[in-house]
Amino acid sequence: MTVEVRRATPDDLSGVLGVFLGCWRESYRGILPAAVIEAMTDERARALWARALADEEGEVRVAEREVTILGLTRFVRAGDRGIVHSLYVSPQAHGGGVGRLLLTAAVDALTGAGARSAVLWVFAANAPSIGFYEAQGWRADGATRTQPEFGQPEQRMRRELP
Repeated sequence: MTVEVRRATPDDLSGVLGVFLGCWRESYRGILPAAVIEAMTDERARALWARALADEEGEVRVAEREVTILGLTRFVRAGDRGIVHSLYVSPQAHGGGVGRLLLTAAVDALTGAGARSAVLWVFAANAPSIGFYEAQGWRADGATRTQPEFGQPEQRMRRELP
């Protein structure tokens, strides 16, 4: 079965939440402290993604096989720079190329919209994701941050776009 990447709609909220919470609760185990993982409640996640899916600035795309959402990405163009805000792949779909498909779709859309470079933030302790991004041509640019709601260091990665 083929994986299709398409623009998400508010009707995708349930599938998006399944992927997002699966990543927070399974993929981030051992990467983030338990308190940070537990702080992402169902209600908090629902509010976050309902807002993101309704927001007309930027775009959310999902990867699905048949009617099952396997992953998602959220991105926006800001001037000549693209920002990939989110990339989540269901823990059950890791290693199947879904992340690469979604990241490529985001990069292609940002390039088509006139972005010349793109950035994303990743938890500094998330070595598997950092390795994935590096394999896709992204490089740490030295910028770091710690957002109050997570309290965990993040590093920024950058990629020049064609």
